[in-house]
Amino acid sequence: MNKKELEKLTARLKRSEAYRIAYRDPDFLDHSYARPIRIQTELMKPEYTFRHHKIFSTIVVFGGTRIMEEKEAARRVAKIERTLRSRPDDKILKKQLRIAKSVLAKSPYYEEARKFGQIVSTEGQNHNGREFVIVTGGGPGIMEAANRGAHDVDAKSIGLNITLPLEQEPNPYITPELCLQFHYFAIRKMHFMLRAKALVAFPGGYGTLDELFEALTLVQTKKVRPLPIVLFSEKYWRGLINLDYLVEQGTIDEEDLNLFVYCDKAEEAWKYIKYFWEEQAASDRANGVEPTTF
Repeated sequence: MNKKELEKLTARLKRSEAYRIAYRDPDFLDHSYARPIRIQTELMKPEYTFRHHKIFSTIVVFGGTRIMEEKEAARRVAKIERTLRSRPDDKILKKQLRIAKSVLAKSPYYEEARKFGQIVSTEGQNHNGREFVIVTGGGPGIMEAANRGAHDVDAKSIGLNITLPLEQEPNPYITPELCLQFHYFAIRKMHFMLRAKALVAFPGGYGTLDELFEALTLVQTKKVRPLPIVLFSEKYWRGLINLDYLVEQGTIDEEDLNLFVYCDKAEEAWKYIKYFWEEQAASDRANGVEPTTF
């Protein structure tokens, strides 16, 4: 075999998929065999990012993606009402109007989430490093409002986005270098909780309930240290979930109802979170444990 033929064979070998370096082989990395590697990278990349930017602790904010600013919610109601005037017997439009008005009634919580982001970020990011950094799921609605509040005061905030069949755009108020994207819900959940010093849940749907009950379960089972869990709108949460019924049925203890508090104002929520950690710091000092700085 002459030199030219050998070179041709060698070139063919170098073009083969098997010859690719594994970590530069997208076909291999997308294969089910490489799932453990993908999971590991989703755990490690955010960890590296947060350490690099000195994110010491966070406050997780969740709530409905459909809750919006009052002016936008009012526009949607007005649009449906205009259409309904020409089709007054349309049952679908009537249902849409009821829902739109319900969303409009919740629009004050957009402002409270924004205000909460402002207050927390102003007080929490005045250290050598960043404590109590707002972290959301990166989407619209309440998550947008909380990120926006941090943005209002030129503070950093985090968005942990997730790939979904109906792609979600990250809201524009997340700090660019802290706007992350996940494929695996499980790893994303870990990063919500790893540095969390509080979880604040505004009215929301399945996603909000998922994160809320995950946090409640972790605290109840003592898999994490106690942390303040704040539910905005006692009326909404009591109407949605009858937790007293669980106590009556013997499926949770009565003291499990003390794992969270209700509130309606951003200032109240932040006051409670500060009180919680001041008390915890005093307890830590008494027991010779390094307290959480504030």
